[in-house]
Amino acid sequence: MYRRDFLKKTSATALLATAGSSLFHSCATPGKKHLTILHTNDVHSHIDAFPADHGRFPGLGGMARRASLVNGIRRENPNTLLFDAGDIFQGTPYFNFYGGELEFRLMSMLKYDAATLGNHDFDNGLDGLLAQLPHSSFDFVSSNYDFSHTMMDGHTKPYQTYVRDQLKVGVYGLGIELAGLVTQNLYKETKYLDPYEVAVDMEERLLTEEGCDLIICLSHLGHRYKNENRPDDLTLAAKTKHTHLIIGGHTHTFLDAPAKVINAKGKEVLVNQVGCYGVHLGRIDFYFDAQGISADAVALRV
Repeated sequence: MYRRDFLKKTSATALLATAGSSLFHSCATPGKKHLTILHTNDVHSHIDAFPADHGRFPGLGGMARRASLVNGIRRENPNTLLFDAGDIFQGTPYFNFYGGELEFRLMSMLKYDAATLGNHDFDNGLDGLLAQLPHSSFDFVSSNYDFSHTMMDGHTKPYQTYVRDQLKVGVYGLGIELAGLVTQNLYKETKYLDPYEVAVDMEERLLTEEGCDLIICLSHLGHRYKNENRPDDLTLAAKTKHTHLIIGGHTHTFLDAPAKVINAKGKEVLVNQVGCYGVHLGRIDFYFDAQGISADAVALRV
C-alpha cells in the first residue's frame, strides 16, 4: 500500500556491525527480526499541508497526512519507532500564537517516541520551552547540552532505550553549538559539550552498560559543511564505533537514500536526513538474523 509512495527505494543490505554480544542471545526464536525506524527533522511548526499551488512542495506535508502514513506503517509492523531530529518550533503562525503547545500535542498524538533539540527550539527561551514540556508525552534526548545550571535541568535525558520484539534500541541526541545561532539570554547557562567526544561516550554506554542491539543518534549538527570547521553528521559517523544510524537535521538536506560512512572500526554507518517542513518521512527497516544486521531505506512523500 505504501510502497507506491516511495520517492526512491535504496538497498543498504550490506551487513552492518553487530550491536554487541547480546544481539542474538536476545532473540527468543530463530529467524529474522524486523524493526522499522521512522523519522522527521526540521518540521518548523508546519501543521498543515502546503497548498496545491505551492511552488516547491505542492500539496505535500501536514500532520494529519503524516499520522495516516505512520499509523498504516505501524499496522504493517508493530515493532516501529518514531523519532524527530530537532527544530520542531518556528516557521508558521502556529508557533507564534501557541508557543509550541500545538506541535507537542500533535506529536504526542502521533506517539513519537523521542526527539532531540534543535537551535530553533530555544526561540522562546528556556522558560518558553519548559512551559511546553507538559504537552509532550515523548522523550527528549540531549547528550551534549549540559542543562545542570538551568531550569531545564532534569527535563531531558542523555539517552533512552526502547525494547521492540525483544530487541533493545538505544538512542542518544546531539545538538549544534548555540552560540552564534541563538542569543545567550535565550539559552542562558546551557553548556555546549563536544559532540564527537559525547557520541563516543554515549554509544559505549549504550553498548556495554545497556546491552543495546541497535544504537541510533538523533543529531541536529547538520549533514555536511564545505569549507567550515564545525561538527557535522558525516564526520561524526566516521568517528563513532558502535552507532548504526545517525538521523540528522539542521541543514534541511533532502536525501533519497542514506549516506554510508565507514566508522572508526571499519564498519558501515547509515546517515539520513529528510529535508524539512514534514514533506517527507524517513523510513529505515532493520533486519536482524544470525548473519548480522541489514537495512532497507526509503524516503516517503507525506
